[in-house]
Amino acid sequence: MLAATPGSPLALRVGFVLAHDFTLSALSLFVDPLRLAADEGDRSRPIRCSWAIMAPTTQPVRSSCGLLVSRTAPLGEPSSFDYVVVVGGLLHSGHQVDATTEAWLRRAAAAGVPLVGVCTGSFVLARAGLMRNRRACVSWYHHADYETEFADTDPISDRLFLVDRDRITCAGGAGVADLAAFLIEKHLGRGVAQKALHVLLLQHARAASDAQPHALPVERIGDPRVERAVRLMEQSIAEPLTIEEIASRLALSTRQLERLFQARLRLRPAVVYRQLRLRHARWLLENTRKPVTAVAVETGFCDAAHFSRQFKSYFNLSPSIVRGARPAATPSVEAAE
Repeated sequence: MLAATPGSPLALRVGFVLAHDFTLSALSLFVDPLRLAADEGDRSRPIRCSWAIMAPTTQPVRSSCGLLVSRTAPLGEPSSFDYVVVVGGLLHSGHQVDATTEAWLRRAAAAGVPLVGVCTGSFVLARAGLMRNRRACVSWYHHADYETEFADTDPISDRLFLVDRDRITCAGGAGVADLAAFLIEKHLGRGVAQKALHVLLLQHARAASDAQPHALPVERIGDPRVERAVRLMEQSIAEPLTIEEIASRLALSTRQLERLFQARLRLRPAVVYRQLRLRHARWLLENTRKPVTAVAVETGFCDAAHFSRQFKSYFNLSPSIVRGARPAATPSVEAAE
């Protein structure tokens, strides 16, 4: 563990556990605010904060991008930390952590140390039996994965992070920096948290309840092929795929895909795709300052006029009204074609 300057009390002590194929950005977006909060300027001395990368062996841990990170400390006494952060990553590449690490996390929980799951770290905690009777915040991208694996849970994917008593879960991405700033402010004050973000050229910390960009959770459709098709649509908003391309990726004919969507959603795939793009457009209008024309381009519409017509048809409001007044409205029901 990195040591503090002699005689200076540590206000915030954080231990990190890295999953196999962990997300490097999730680690760095947590550690960098800590190091900037720990000292004056950007000298990075751990005067007010300390952090450690822990592992049961000396073997480096591989990140999802292939870079290796070495531990700075073994799995020691959990109570020496104010928080233990589990950094997740790829879900389907085998065991995320070994049995020794899972046992240590249970020991940390028994000692009353708050456990934090970032990115897919929530899955690690749940698999270790450490999310019972607690809600988890997961990325919209992994919402269905969490529901499928943990059927008795109700994950949240419409916010950046969630504090549920001694469990904190974060969807990942840039929201990890917001979570780090939240904890820094709690232990060191708002000024220190702002300074850390400003050095990183981040304007301000977003609240836990702020919406995830592109948060479009899929309802339980009941057919994995339709769910996969919708996920492909969600991942290709700015440059929409053709329905033929989506069907091909699923090893289906276009006619088969059309029939599946009609059976499960009573809508054609093209209609579902358009609704997803329009919902994301509304999120952009309500949460960013991008011009309507830029929003149209970012959601895959050929021009602002076409976008405005489609938007008004779906929401019964024009984009300019949503941008200005942001009133509540219920989308119109689009009939199957």
